[in-house]
Amino acid sequence: MFDQIVDLVKQQLSNDPQAASAIPPGQEDAVHREIAHQVTNGMAQQAASQGGVGGLMSMFQGGITAGNPATSAITGGVVSSLGSKFGLPPAATGAIAAALPGLLQKFAHKANDPNDNSITTGSITDSLSTLGGGGLGNLGSLFK
Repeated sequence: MFDQIVDLVKQQLSNDPQAASAIPPGQEDAVHREIAHQVTNGMAQQAASQGGVGGLMSMFQGGITAGNPATSAITGGVVSSLGSKFGLPPAATGAIAAALPGLLQKFAHKANDPNDNSITTGSITDSLSTLGGGGLGNLGSLFK
């Protein structure tokens, strides 16, 4: 599923000229993969605090905005990581961060779309139940 998340990142950022232009030339793939990694890790942390994948998806369905606690937590991880790993300035990380609610919206839509089985809440839940002896474990490993 990690590749599907990377594809969602690429789609979302390519459709946002401000975010796309914030990525240094030649580092697009590495930045896309890092964003996907941070998003999956952030979702793992949020799923754990929301009582599981269902709670996380419910929170996302309640409105994915910059002020949503799950979105804010995930965005914070992405911004911090991009700044430290790639040396991106605040203007660049801010442009990318502004695109994240749309990315999370697409993820939630795919997970809840019965006609799209690339990412499903059932597959996420099933994968999580095998991590850490049935706990929520590291969702990031699910996508590798």
